Amino acid sequence: MTPTTPTLLVLDADPPPRLGRLTGRARIVHTDAAGLAGRLPAADVLLVWDFTSHAVREAWPGGGPRPRWVHTASAGVDHLMCPELAASDTVVTNARGIFDQPIAEYVAALVLAVAKDLPRTLEHQRERVWRHRETRRVAGTRACVVGSGPIGRAIARTLRALDVTTALVGRVPRTGVHGPGDLDRLISRADWVIAAAPLTEQTYGMFDARRFGVMQPSAVFVNVGRGQLVDEEALAGALAGRWIAGAALDVFAAEPLPAGSPLWDLPGLIVSPHMSGDTVGWRDELGAQFVELYERWAAGRPLVNVVDKQRGYVPGH
Repeated sequence: MTPTTPTLLVLDADPPPRLGRLTGRARIVHTDAAGLAGRLPAADVLLVWDFTSHAVREAWPGGGPRPRWVHTASAGVDHLMCPELAASDTVVTNARGIFDQPIAEYVAALVLAVAKDLPRTLEHQRERVWRHRETRRVAGTRACVVGSGPIGRAIARTLRALDVTTALVGRVPRTGVHGPGDLDRLISRADWVIAAAPLTEQTYGMFDARRFGVMQPSAVFVNVGRGQLVDEEALAGALAGRWIAGAALDVFAAEPLPAGSPLWDLPGLIVSPHMSGDTVGWRDELGAQFVELYERWAAGRPLVNVVDKQRGYVPGH
């Protein structure tokens, strides 16, 4: 290494990223959340490998220099964004592209599982109960996908392959994408309402008691976006009151979901532990993506997956 070798600071999680390709090209320093603030001033680049941590948001406002580039191994950036980072010259990138199709497949699996009543079939099998039922046809139903980024678009493509009529809602209307003004009308007709939006000031708590009241009684709500998109108390009330037929949550306001949370026992709710995008080998894909981005950065080439820090996501093209 030379004195000008950039310092790469990694906010660690277990297992750590595979960064062997950067040997000799970066001075790699690992830290936990407690040590982050003290190491930030000496770092040129910060890799937020522990994308569940809020340590960056807490440590960034301190004194001294800050990294020129921050990359998070996640699609969402709300866990690290703070006013000081948003106002700085630091470039922020995310893991856009890694999770799109896996999450779309997960949503399709949930739609099929709910429509075909698979949870109850498995329950009856455990109880050795033979109980014939009729299930729902998926083809010909309607879905509204809220969030028009790569994940939302992948969900829409996958549902359309199942012959589900699918509408996509984004921040602004454009060809093939409805604007927020159409949301209530679309969810009032949808059999499946899928939340895949980033967490911003505009989307925080957007699925509240009023929105659940707009949905039809046969609707099923799925959240693979961020937990804070949903008023969980309002969702619990909608399920208990049978305003909607069911729901599936992969993300929650508090994670891990506490053992004492009433969400575990809600009728018609499927709970999964923030795993919709995590397929075999996903960490290796995240590591390889960062290495490729680092090589672009070191060569002075423009970075991709650059987050608009005011909006909180990578703008569409």
